[in-house]
Amino acid sequence: MKIQLVNGLPIISFPLTYNNQTILLNNVLLDTGCSTTIFDTDIVDKVGLEIDFISGKSVRMFGVGGQSELCYQQAVSNLLIDHLSLQNFTIQLGITKESYGFEAILGIDIMLHFGFKIDFVNLKVLYNL
Repeated sequence: MKIQLVNGLPIISFPLTYNNQTILLNNVLLDTGCSTTIFDTDIVDKVGLEIDFISGKSVRMFGVGGQSELCYQQAVSNLLIDHLSLQNFTIQLGITKESYGFEAILGIDIMLHFGFKIDFVNLKVLYNL
């Protein structure tokens, strides 16, 4: 994945696939300070990824400065980020586009799960398939 620096922030793009439907996320914040990855509900609704009110749970997402937002945390399976498959992996769904301007915020959870190596010299994210 290539990194673009936008206003000093590392932004990545990748295809997101769920239920055999794919969308391209072009404005995803690569955030090593975010513990759990969060996707914008309106964006991922296009591929059928919706809040699971039965199995999921509402939680607060806290940002820099202590401001918080309500979001839903739930396990998902058969989710592809680029070519990386997530099975029974906990993500969050909330409002990231309107509040922060991002289609998603990719957190340290996914980075650790796939062993991401962030190369700021060449502006790339490297990982093993």
